Amino acid sequence: MANINENFLKLEESYLFSTIAKKVAEFQKKHPDKKIIKLGIGDVTKPIVPAVIEALHKAVDEIGTIEGFKGYGPEQGYEFLRKAIVENEYKTLGIELDEIFVSDGAKCDCGNIVDIFGNNNKVAITNPVYPVYVDTNIMSGKKENIVYLPVLEKNNFIPELPKERVDIIYLCFPNNPTGMAISKEELKKFVDYAKDNKSIILYDAAYEAFITEGNIAHSIYEIEGARDVAIEFKSYSKTAGFTGLRCGYVVIPKSVKGYSQGGKKFEMNKLWNRRTTTKFNGTAYIIQKAAEAVYSEKGKEQVKANIKDYLENAKIIKDGLEEAGFIVYGGINSPYIWLKAPNNMSSWEFFDELLEKANIVGTPGIGFGSCGEGFLRLTAFGTKENSIEAIKRIKELY
Repeated sequence: MANINENFLKLEESYLFSTIAKKVAEFQKKHPDKKIIKLGIGDVTKPIVPAVIEALHKAVDEIGTIEGFKGYGPEQGYEFLRKAIVENEYKTLGIELDEIFVSDGAKCDCGNIVDIFGNNNKVAITNPVYPVYVDTNIMSGKKENIVYLPVLEKNNFIPELPKERVDIIYLCFPNNPTGMAISKEELKKFVDYAKDNKSIILYDAAYEAFITEGNIAHSIYEIEGARDVAIEFKSYSKTAGFTGLRCGYVVIPKSVKGYSQGGKKFEMNKLWNRRTTTKFNGTAYIIQKAAEAVYSEKGKEQVKANIKDYLENAKIIKDGLEEAGFIVYGGINSPYIWLKAPNNMSSWEFFDELLEKANIVGTPGIGFGSCGEGFLRLTAFGTKENSIEAIKRIKELY
């Protein structure tokens, strides 16, 4: 008799975005004539920039030759891309080539990182939060060890330090789902906590390219002491539109240490390298060449232009909602707008009303955790035309 991993039975019946997709499909089936504007899932809409497409074509042609063919590559990523990452992202932060691991996306890294941590760790996760952090810890048997850090309106959506000692802390800034950023001073408090308690911070910086204000770290390693206590995740998905190409990377400084049951120190870098070489055969060569092109002069200019357009969408949505009398957060350093539901409506009630009466899809805040109740997340990844139309519809409804 083959036994299942019963930790999967502790999960919600379906993934949040699967539930949304089902609701939208049912509505569209009943009302095929309605044009639905989707501002729910954080998927990009702009095409891959020309510099990246050019690199992709070149790489495809290259591997079609005897001289240029590539088989299995290094599991950690090709040196050309890791060098580009160090040079462009971490030049002044002391990160070295062998501390970068290229992957097929930050979502995978954030989920797979649990492999190198023991199940007895106490894990602090913000609430509301990107569901992958919670679900992958539950899958690995840590449900009873999760401590939630409330992210509340009264605290400007900045989590407080854990009130009890924890071993692992998940942080995501600029934040998904609230769209809010954290100052360097506030982030330093978490770094200091981790150093004092021999904890490790798992820092998701997937949206750092959208930062527009000063005094906000683009990498946690800008904070003194972070290289000893933090693992950082970054992605090309939202930055360069790689949601379909799939590429990201994780940074694990060799100075980040974990402990055995007996108290012996081990480099988390070595453990992740062992996990990577065992379970992963590397990101495709052509995808890594595409990612390298993001750092070319043309690539940088073209990617920045796309990000600027998305941030303009965020401003259109944020300003329009505020003009309509809504309480709105985010949208300044992030492509996400965190919208408070009117008239004390629940998240799902507000979702249903927008879908049925304005034909707009958002993401219910409750789907990100109990502290997200009463809020809805909207994304700026749609087109400018749809962003303007969505605000027009909402103003007509409310």
